[in-house]
Amino acid sequence: MLKKCLFPVAGYGTRFLPATKSMPKEMLPIVNKPLVQYGVEEAIAAGLTDIALVTGRGKRAIADHFDTSYELEHQISGTAKESYLDSIRQVISSATFSMTRQHEMKGLGHAILTGEVLVGNQDAFGVILSDDLCLNNGGDSVMAQMVKLYKQFRCSIVAVMEVPKDEVDKYGVIVGTELNKGLYRVESMVEKPAVEDAPSNLAVIGRYILTPDIFDIIRDTPAGKNGEVQITDALNTQAAQGCVMAYKFQGRRFDCGSVPGFVEATNFVYENYYQK
Repeated sequence: MLKKCLFPVAGYGTRFLPATKSMPKEMLPIVNKPLVQYGVEEAIAAGLTDIALVTGRGKRAIADHFDTSYELEHQISGTAKESYLDSIRQVISSATFSMTRQHEMKGLGHAILTGEVLVGNQDAFGVILSDDLCLNNGGDSVMAQMVKLYKQFRCSIVAVMEVPKDEVDKYGVIVGTELNKGLYRVESMVEKPAVEDAPSNLAVIGRYILTPDIFDIIRDTPAGKNGEVQITDALNTQAAQGCVMAYKFQGRRFDCGSVPGFVEATNFVYENYYQK
């Protein structure tokens, strides 16, 4: 069963200060929808309808977004503005939402481990990082593409893309054997290597399908730089012990954790998706 998708949404969003001083970065809008809603819609389109949110302090707006706003809905009921709520109403009716809090920011690996209480340790689950907006106009979403692969290989899968060689130090990078076009069996992974030491330019982006044994591996993974537990290190161990696949997905990815990427995504969505 692959029905659950974990959203680590506890980060501070410091690159968008002062906007994120009191507003979750995941609620920053790309045109007229917050980033996190795009991610949840992608999960639902892939059949992952049990949405698990790992939140933190000051993140109540995310929970409120995926709930009914009785006052607002009463005020605009029967008016032309009511149609503006169609997309979020569809999301709310299509999924269930649960959440827990990450009390300390100790890296993505720690955030995923915090979510174990929500997704359990019996079935594989998806992970979507809202900062990475992935769009594939007219085709399957990135997570839907990965779900199809999981049904074939039944192992952890990470989404990868080629990045310029001088940007590899911003990502986790894989080394792997290409089995089919764009599909690799991972041999090793390294988190944010120095440009001169990078083993490839295949960078991991914010889409994962993880098998439940990853939780025990994370528990045994020592913290790295800045005291953070990296999911890359845990996946490197999992690849050595069993199998991890990397998939060069179809579609476009926007780094909405950075201001230039956010602006690029906004312009792209406005021009290609927004119903004017």
